[in-house]
Amino acid sequence: MENSKLLIQLSPNDNVLIVAQNVEIGDVLNYANTSYTIKTTIALGHKIALQDITKGDKIIKYNVSIGSATQDIKKGEHVHVHNIKSDFIPTYTIDD
Repeated sequence: MENSKLLIQLSPNDNVLIVAQNVEIGDVLNYANTSYTIKTTIALGHKIALQDITKGDKIIKYNVSIGSATQDIKKGEHVHVHNIKSDFIPTYTIDD
């Protein structure tokens, strides 16, 4: 699937793109002259990395930090609760 309308950047400062339709493994999405090959199924409304994001970097959506990367995230990878820590929802550990 190659279609630039399937990815949305909400603010020019964002480091994530929003998926405007469910996408499957192997789909190739294009945005701003860059191709993103999808490696996992991603649901409508979820995020992918616009660029490589290093562990600890802030995740910026709508020009607001929504969390921090808990691991390195490669360009085009799914960005969600499995690899970010929210700035809004407390994250508890067993020791809390």
